[in-house]
Amino acid sequence: MEDKVKNAVEIYNDGYNCAQSVLSVFAPKLGMDRETAMKVSCGLGAGIGRSGNLCGAVTGGMLVLGLKFGMVDSASQEDKEKTYNEVVGLLDRIKAMHGTANCNELLGVDIGTPEGFQKVQDQEDSEKVCSQIVGDVVRILEELL
Repeated sequence: MEDKVKNAVEIYNDGYNCAQSVLSVFAPKLGMDRETAMKVSCGLGAGIGRSGNLCGAVTGGMLVLGLKFGMVDSASQEDKEKTYNEVVGLLDRIKAMHGTANCNELLGVDIGTPEGFQKVQDQEDSEKVCSQIVGDVVRILEELL
């Protein structure tokens, strides 16, 4: 488990966003190549396109859960329900650990503004917050999968 956490945090620290960092460490074993994982999750970072909404690490985790449990046949409603339940479980656990799953609230700034984004870029604390959440999401996914 800790190898995946370390790998995801290293990917994040290399300049990829939080969603890419989470999805990319799980995708290959779930049938998605790394390049596709990076592309499909690119717009989800910084609270979905730097809007500061739902944390990108969490949305990346939701994509992982979809790859694992997701419905591919409309007759398989159980798979949809299983996926929804797992997604809500992930979201609830992150909220319990951090008080919120909202990017702006986690970082304490409005990342969607130039001033807020610059503040996040300038603060080491922001990187620590994001690295911690990336690691937490990966740990939770390891338990769920």
